Amino acid sequence: MLGQAFAVAPGHADYEELKREFLDRYEGLMYDSTQPFAGIVAELAGLTAAGLVWGIVTNKAERFALPLTAALRLGASTVIGGDTTGHAKPHPAPLLEAARRLGVPPQACLYVGDDERDVIAGRAAGMATAVAAWGYLGPQADHRQWGADIELISPGELLKVLGLA
Repeated sequence: MLGQAFAVAPGHADYEELKREFLDRYEGLMYDSTQPFAGIVAELAGLTAAGLVWGIVTNKAERFALPLTAALRLGASTVIGGDTTGHAKPHPAPLLEAARRLGVPPQACLYVGDDERDVIAGRAAGMATAVAAWGYLGPQADHRQWGADIELISPGELLKVLGLA
């Protein structure tokens, strides 16, 4: 984001100061308009009601991910941030750590994401993958080319795919 807004990258004289200011401002504002996509709360509640454990794996740093997910009260059994394992997605380490914390073998997991790096990470972790096609894909993304096992067009479809709805 800093590169887009200010044409700076790591190593630029102003980068660290701009990054610190951006993250401090984000931390102060992150609760203001962050909300789950419509239908997600019911879908996650359906997973929990069916006795499934699930977690959140994000590249967002724990500094932001833990308080934000707690405030949203989604009911995740674990939250893994981009700095939890020392590796961010597409590295498989965060997904493997989530599976370990959930007590579920990776091959029994379905990783749902909205970016190609999610599919790459899921495959590398030995998990089945699904693309949430309503997420933050961006206009240029062609999620059908990513090789996910499942395409979810809208919230609520996961419960159907899993035979829970």
